[in-house]
Amino acid sequence: MSLLTLAARSSSGCRGLLGPACLVACLALAGLAGADPLTLVVCAPGYPGSTGEAQPAMDGLASAAAVAAGWGRDDFRAVYFETEEGGVARLGEADAGLALVTLPFFLEHREQLGLEPELLAVPVGREPLEPWVLVAAAGKVSRPADLAGWSLVSLAGHSEPFVRGPALAGWGALPDGVAITFSGAVLSSLRRAARGEPVAVLLDGEQAAALPELPFASDLAVVHRSAPLPVSVLCSVDGRGDPTRRTAAVAALAALGGRPDAAGALAGVRIDRFEPVDRAALAAAEAAFAGAAD
Repeated sequence: MSLLTLAARSSSGCRGLLGPACLVACLALAGLAGADPLTLVVCAPGYPGSTGEAQPAMDGLASAAAVAAGWGRDDFRAVYFETEEGGVARLGEADAGLALVTLPFFLEHREQLGLEPELLAVPVGREPLEPWVLVAAAGKVSRPADLAGWSLVSLAGHSEPFVRGPALAGWGALPDGVAITFSGAVLSSLRRAARGEPVAVLLDGEQAAALPELPFASDLAVVHRSAPLPVSVLCSVDGRGDPTRRTAAVAALAALGGRPDAAGALAGVRIDRFEPVDRAALAAAEAAFAGAAD
């Protein structure tokens, strides 16, 4: 059921008003109090931080969303995992009704976990859609075949179909001999590439933006930029948590960007706002992923 349908069926005081704040108010009147808590699972494999280190920021986000939804502070929770395995395991639990994940994680696990995209998270100072950027030693790589026998290192390396599909399919088919490696040690990999070693590095948007600041940047060259792709996807998780509460939580998160009292909570998780999903961009990524996975 869509958010707009739920709004239309809610109390007459909000009928016809489709803004996030009104929708949150309508859903708060739907008898949600007293239900089991709902948990948002945030997973960004290989990115900085640990579950324990991130918990204060997760608590801040969950508290802000609970206030926006008109719930008690214990009605909505959030937890972070920096490992793919940890995120997948936690999303298998009954209360894990929402997931905020990187695009590679979403594409890799959307069918297994029943992930349904609801919103895009826009990182502070960035865009909701950003390209992935392939970098290698200057003058060493001009076509995919040049990577035969090389290592390709990336935070997206845990999903080979993502690397071969959405990230690099627009450049061409990678040779079978390239070793795709998952690693968060991007800086050391870039140093190796700059020394002329057979290493290419696939960077996300934030990493690519910082590339010119490196002292050895002149020894590197951008080989390929993907089409702009969603950075982070907020999803509902099929079969996890109460569907009505999931919908209310999505509406509350969508409203946070317009609430001054939520600014600190969003800044704590480095998010500027949530906005509607770019369905065309996501569908293109899904098609490229499926093509690479076959």
